[in-house]
Amino acid sequence: MSGPREIPHYINGQRVAATSGRHGDVFDPNTGSVQARVGLASAAEMDKAVDIAKAAQPAWAATNPQKRARVLFRFKELMEREIDDLAYLLATEHGKVVADAKGDIQRGLEVIEFACGAPHLMKGE
Repeated sequence: MSGPREIPHYINGQRVAATSGRHGDVFDPNTGSVQARVGLASAAEMDKAVDIAKAAQPAWAATNPQKRARVLFRFKELMEREIDDLAYLLATEHGKVVADAKGDIQRGLEVIEFACGAPHLMKGE
């Protein structure tokens, strides 16, 4: 093993490594060992990420609710497809057993399902 995995930022649909030279350690609560490192953003990196998000917001706000729900459905499908890996990450980062982590993810999926139904609720019927 080559050491702890690096957790990048995710900005504008891309994985981006932090350039500040600073990082935070992610500990495995079961062993106390460092399992990952998160790059800490500089003020300039943070400003750039916020500017990109602000620029994207008007188009998202103008997207009709049904199309937004389709995006959430795709997100839900990705989570379901990757549930084993997500549960492992959650378990190792929070000291849970994998079965408990899967339960947490399932509850998150239920929230996404509810949000996907928002366009129907907006009809007021």
